[in-house]
Amino acid sequence: MDLYTFYAMAAVSLFGLAFGSFLNVCIYRLPRGLSVVKPRSACPKCGSEIAAYDNIPVLSWVFLRGRCRRCGTPITPRYAIVELTTALLFLACFVVFQPFIGLVIKFCIFSFLTLGLIFTDCENRLLPDKLTLTGALVGLALSVLPAFSPQLLDMFVGGPFSPSAHGAELLTAFDWGWRSFANSLLGALVGAGFIWGVGELYFRLRGMVGMGFGDVKLMAMIGAFLGVWSVLLTIFLGSVIGAVLGIAQFPLLWRKRVSSPSMMRRYPDKKERRREAYESAMRCLRLPFGTFLGIAALVTVFFGDAILRWYLGRF
Repeated sequence: MDLYTFYAMAAVSLFGLAFGSFLNVCIYRLPRGLSVVKPRSACPKCGSEIAAYDNIPVLSWVFLRGRCRRCGTPITPRYAIVELTTALLFLACFVVFQPFIGLVIKFCIFSFLTLGLIFTDCENRLLPDKLTLTGALVGLALSVLPAFSPQLLDMFVGGPFSPSAHGAELLTAFDWGWRSFANSLLGALVGAGFIWGVGELYFRLRGMVGMGFGDVKLMAMIGAFLGVWSVLLTIFLGSVIGAVLGIAQFPLLWRKRVSSPSMMRRYPDKKERRREAYESAMRCLRLPFGTFLGIAALVTVFFGDAILRWYLGRF
């Protein structure tokens, strides 16, 4: 590793820490309808403003031992986790996509938005429009710019998607720009449409909402950034992650319902109590599917090509 690369990686990591600190503000304030610009960050318990020396990413949380300096109220480790994870994601984008700085910037933006949505959905079961819809528009806009589109970039650097690689099929930059935009738009429509369709089908079959409209907007954003094939892979991986965690969580929830004193009083018959506990557990089993989709999207960004090649190679 040369000195330039080392300094560049250090700079990208520092930017990640700074953006991670701002992302914590978004995660806390957006679900509450608060401005992310003002006022300054303050302790939610005592209201005292957080000084600049107590607002250093990761380090401040460590030095303060996870507590407010003034009142001693515990501070969730989520702040340090988000800051550190954002820095690692920015660094991963630099390592994977350099020397194409446009792609580094594009997927840093995507990582920032997706990580914020992962934690917001996990904590509040909300996916704010200011992240999802804004992200979808940004993804569509970047798809027509050469520096931010892999297909357009390949055209200018002579990669496998360039017109010269296809013999007589000579396409202009304008043609490729529309193809890239169409892939982005189709990804947004397929991702959003699929999730909406599954949610609507679940509602028709069971008579209750199984998926919020925020998940639909989230998939529109993911599709706009990643395109149609990657959004399909994201849906598949997110479903697998959600199913595994749901299957692991359900027995614990069911057992808790069966052994609860209120359930035992209402249903003395063991068989009937188990059946009612099953129905109750099914109603209460609410998993943040947006969190799983976000995790799957980040996996797709860095490992999607390898996964698709492995899968297609099986045939």
